[in-house]
Amino acid sequence: MGILWTIIIGFIVGLVAKFIMPGGNEPKGFILTTVLGIVGAFVATWLGQAVGWYHFGEGAGFIGSVVGAIILLFLYGLVLGRQGRA
Repeated sequence: MGILWTIIIGFIVGLVAKFIMPGGNEPKGFILTTVLGIVGAFVATWLGQAVGWYHFGEGAGFIGSVVGAIILLFLYGLVLGRQGRA
């Protein structure tokens, strides 16, 4: 049940991040949106632990996961934007 819950929350986080930061260069589809949300949660947890906001073993919350996904969307746009211009 834990994996299913992670996928559901990851999908919701990915949708919220794509809603907050829309763009034409974003990954599309159910699977990529879910992966965006899940990886966003990992990014937020890693950054939070590096800064000292979270202790080892604590994960980012919903808002932190959305922020992590937005950071990923921003980086994705930068990388894809550079490839388009070259």
